[in-house]
Amino acid sequence: MTFNFERVGLTVEWSDIRVFLAVVRSRSLGEAARSLGVSHPTVGRRVKALEDETEQPLFRRTKDGLVLTDAGDAVLSLAESMEASALAMERRLAGSQDRLEGILRISSADWFAAHVLAPSLAELGRQHPGVVPEIIASYRLLDLSRREADVAFRIVPFSEPEIVQRRLMAMPYGLYGSEATVRAVADDPRSARLILMNAAQAHFPDVTWLIETFPESKPAFSSTSRSVQAQMCARGVGVAVLPRPLGEQVVGLHRIDAFGQPPSRDVWVGYHQDLRHMDRLRAMLEIAERMLPHASAIEQHSSRAS
Repeated sequence: MTFNFERVGLTVEWSDIRVFLAVVRSRSLGEAARSLGVSHPTVGRRVKALEDETEQPLFRRTKDGLVLTDAGDAVLSLAESMEASALAMERRLAGSQDRLEGILRISSADWFAAHVLAPSLAELGRQHPGVVPEIIASYRLLDLSRREADVAFRIVPFSEPEIVQRRLMAMPYGLYGSEATVRAVADDPRSARLILMNAAQAHFPDVTWLIETFPESKPAFSSTSRSVQAQMCARGVGVAVLPRPLGEQVVGLHRIDAFGQPPSRDVWVGYHQDLRHMDRLRAMLEIAERMLPHASAIEQHSSRAS
């Protein structure tokens, strides 16, 4: 695909623009190469080709990395417009495929994929062996508009108006500890040490509940990974609030009900509206809604999310 930048007199390839934008966002040739899955020299050559076309440098080196020159800044908005058009075309073509085959890229937390989605994905493979689910286990909120994933499961509602989302289910949480920890906390709640999320997730309702339930206890460990929390909890490091599908399946964990129940969280599933006709996506969602407990099929655009 070529694009004519009439205002700056350029005709360039979309592949070169992808490289240009990757360098803008990462401020590094090496990071841009990793994000695109190409070699460092390839990125350098593409940037050099663009600079030869403009007859001006597009980037300058600073102590904070590569930043745009005035010439680079002049084409940035046009490059982003080209990217939006190319991604829209890609989504429309993917969403119009009527064959139940191909890769389905799914973003979710690792524990959710392993302990909640796994049966649904196995059933998807049994019914439609041509579909290959690819789990992207990341706590980063991926950009569905950029096709970083086809569909995402998460506990935070989507805010982008072009994302179709569903409140899929209510996820129950529980308080867990090892056998020795359970005995110690029963004898003296002040002996409990806390396994928490990282500081960026300190506002999560379960974190607040745990701290308020054990106000005299100190943190023992923190992680953004619930799976890591569960393993440390099973090894007697402290008590942790975990999603029940995870907590009930980790060997060595025991649920503690004496202090009440932590708040549950809603699980949301979302995908770009251009993919609403993608058969392999709809097949996966239909299976998940049938197999997941308390799954809801209420669909809405994220601009109307509560």
